[in-house]
Amino acid sequence: MSKHILILPGDGIGPEIVDEAVKVLSAVQQKYSLDITTDSALVGGAAYDAEGDPLPESTLEKARAADAILFGSIGGPKWDAIARDKRPERGLLRLRSSLNLFANLRPAILFPQLADASSLKPEVVSGLDILIVRELTGGIYFGQPRGIREENGERVGFNTDVYSESEIRRIGKVAFELARVRGKRLCSIDKANVLEVTELWKEVISDMAKDYSDVEVSHMYVDNAAMQLVRAPKQFDVLVTGNLFGDILSDEAAMLTGSIGMLPSASLDEHRKGLYEPCHGSAPDIAGQGIANPLATIMSLAMLMRYSLDRGDVAGAIEKAVEQVLEQGLRTADIYTEGCEKVGTAAMGDAVVAAITSAAHA
Repeated sequence: MSKHILILPGDGIGPEIVDEAVKVLSAVQQKYSLDITTDSALVGGAAYDAEGDPLPESTLEKARAADAILFGSIGGPKWDAIARDKRPERGLLRLRSSLNLFANLRPAILFPQLADASSLKPEVVSGLDILIVRELTGGIYFGQPRGIREENGERVGFNTDVYSESEIRRIGKVAFELARVRGKRLCSIDKANVLEVTELWKEVISDMAKDYSDVEVSHMYVDNAAMQLVRAPKQFDVLVTGNLFGDILSDEAAMLTGSIGMLPSASLDEHRKGLYEPCHGSAPDIAGQGIANPLATIMSLAMLMRYSLDRGDVAGAIEKAVEQVLEQGLRTADIYTEGCEKVGTAAMGDAVVAAITSAAHA
């Protein structure tokens, strides 16, 4: 059955890194005879410039029709002064919400070749393989009421952090089932000693644990979790948390791997339709220079193959090719260490394609 992928390059370095992932997609299409069609559309600042909306209806229609979406990055200082509801980031939030992409999977895996690129000692991060499961369509990013208003002669900003029991159970089910097929350990992150919304979170996850007796469940306050991620990250296997905490902790976990340029992600609905994107931002300061790291986007393509297209074999081939390229000593600037060969965005993508093409068929 033919599968359809929508390509959303976005802003900043987005088009550059997505171009390299599309090269890899073409390579695996040919090698594995994949019946895949693609289309592209504007999103974020590029869409605002062209159509006055960071998520035009035409883009949303294409997204709804696709089996999966490969996404680059959005935003930049160019759009900081426009109306809040027209800023690039609002387009991404609306896209996630409109497609009900509630489950964000952010793996942090340290390739052995990059142990020296991590800011932590190699013995602390060597062999790291953790997965952060972040709830993506609820919490303080979407809660109402929100805004900025005048009170007692001064401006007051306010937001609402809210989760229903059904939302917590839905993301909890994803996390428990992923833990079952990994290391059978799940750590739920909250701030239940201060925030009632996360007190409910903790209660619901604890209740769900009764149905997953084969999974060891623990709970940790978010401030302690942030500390433990840099003190002893390998104590974790799967972490599950809400939107705000997951946003922060997953970026912290990214640096354990040597660079946020190495961290892919998947955002899934209940039927495993997903949006796949690197965890880093649009990096407008290096856009157009051909030096951005495309590996997180390429590994996001691997996640797309695994979760939305059910082609774990193709995902494995892409991931193996990335590891082979790192083994060859090729590095973009963000992960470069002395003695390696520094390459640009296109050269790194070409190297991954060459590794896929030359490998024996799985």
